[in-house]
Amino acid sequence: MSDTSISLYIHWPFCLSKCPYCDFNSHLVEQIEGEQWQQAMLSELDFMAQFFSEKTSQNTSSVTIDTIFFGGGTPSLMPPQLVESIIDKAFGLFSASQDIEITAEANPSSVETEKIADFALAGVNRLSLGVQSLAQAGLTFLGRQHSPDDALHALDIAQSHLRRVSCDMIYGLPEQTENEWQNQLERLLARKLDHLSAYQLTIEAGTVFHSRTRKGDVLVADDDHVASLYQLTEQICNDWGLSAYEISNYAKQGEASRHNLCYWRSGNWLAIGPGAHGQFWAQNDRFHLVNRRSPAGWLSDSLLQGHGCEQIGSFSPREIFDNYWMMGLRMTEALALSPDFIHPEFSLDDKWLQIFCEEGWLNKHENAISTNLDGRLRLDYMLAKLLG
Repeated sequence: MSDTSISLYIHWPFCLSKCPYCDFNSHLVEQIEGEQWQQAMLSELDFMAQFFSEKTSQNTSSVTIDTIFFGGGTPSLMPPQLVESIIDKAFGLFSASQDIEITAEANPSSVETEKIADFALAGVNRLSLGVQSLAQAGLTFLGRQHSPDDALHALDIAQSHLRRVSCDMIYGLPEQTENEWQNQLERLLARKLDHLSAYQLTIEAGTVFHSRTRKGDVLVADDDHVASLYQLTEQICNDWGLSAYEISNYAKQGEASRHNLCYWRSGNWLAIGPGAHGQFWAQNDRFHLVNRRSPAGWLSDSLLQGHGCEQIGSFSPREIFDNYWMMGLRMTEALALSPDFIHPEFSLDDKWLQIFCEEGWLNKHENAISTNLDGRLRLDYMLAKLLG
């Protein structure tokens, strides 16, 4: 598989506080050395571009960069001049797409809301706002520092500066009713929202919620209720003109996150920052680069050797096959059954494929399949059977 376009992910690992459900690589610090972080990130971007060029035998100036994504952590805490310097560096290394998508994640705190205009001036043209809940009890439970009013104010500010704004929400909280969830979604969608990410609350190892669960606390709704909330989410989004295009994402026509689609479609992306992972195709190989997770360790390595990458390898044919289906079946679009980059030795289990199509959980197309709502509800089960 070959593709002359890439995406770029930048990981900013710092937060004002650690949410009890979060297992991302995020850390609390009082201050950072901005100049050192800028030097380290720009140096690592140079390294990644050179490595990509060597493995693909392409001059990066002929490669189109299609999306840039600032994630975290809380990237809206980054100095805007650092954001601008990374964008400028990327544009100097690669050929920028005319309609490049540049996204930054942000929380609705007053500190971050004040910086939205500066981020837009730095080149960000899409914002992903971590609302998570429009109920104060839900925000308190999730350990969020903003109020419902803060969230709606931040959304207003973001939409005044950026045409494309998405909101993240979490459902499946204990005692969360369908009426409450519907009210929250409709309050957001009524503000002409074009994109929504709705994630089921899950308990991840190493989090505060995981420790509480082990002590007997019930922190998530039961499976049947969660399934009802998921079905309700799709129904409400459809009513407001947003269609599901991935298991947790809904968008109006043309407003899907192109950056995330790059992941789900097994595209090419480079990644910089602590703990960031990058993948790209070079001929028939798919390379995988993993950066050192510790912010202090990554910064030290990057300043000394120009990058904090601690693992470079390529996926085996079986890993390529598994990743293609595990990521691709999250989407609603049809997925080719035998793409040319999958080794002919590997295929889905025919018996289970037929069963799931007959059950109506998968849609069969000519040499392709896609998941529907019923299938997405059972995706983990189906993948276990299909992949064997």
